[in-house]
Amino acid sequence: MFARKLYTPEYEVTGDEVAVIETSRGTIRVELDGAGAPIHVANFCELALHGFYDGLKFHRYVPGFVIQGGDPNTRDMSGEDVARGVAGPDGRPGTGGPGYCIKAEYATNPRNSHEDGALAMARSMDPDSAGSQFYFCLGPQHGLDSGYTVFGQTVEGIDVISQLRAGDEIVRVDIVGKEQQ
Repeated sequence: MFARKLYTPEYEVTGDEVAVIETSRGTIRVELDGAGAPIHVANFCELALHGFYDGLKFHRYVPGFVIQGGDPNTRDMSGEDVARGVAGPDGRPGTGGPGYCIKAEYATNPRNSHEDGALAMARSMDPDSAGSQFYFCLGPQHGLDSGYTVFGQTVEGIDVISQLRAGDEIVRVDIVGKEQQ
């Protein structure tokens, strides 16, 4: 076995970041927790500022549990094909990422609580395998608290999150300061 080198984002967290996520169903505003999950917030901001999330689709919907997106494999796929789970030109939805992983922060984040509307990073079996895929909680999911990093909480658009389904588009993600929300 070999140790995977973890990526350290270059983005410098201010603690004032708000993600404005425009979807095909409406806009969601999330206060990011730079103090509790600085690596995850820096990674998400860095990806968003480079347009990584723009045009991707939500690929996983589990009623009463989560809606998940952030897989670059969905970029060149139709929403219908993403919802059906068929492989696209870059692979099957749910299997893509940015080409690197970041360190887990769930054990060190004092606010790592999967509340309704929490924004957290998806990962594979390895705790340090998160990259770009994220999910919103559809109701409290405290069983995830001890294994997945929460890095934000929805402050506007919980109604939009409840309408999202697999195949819906992430039109764009902007990062603004709290005074701009």
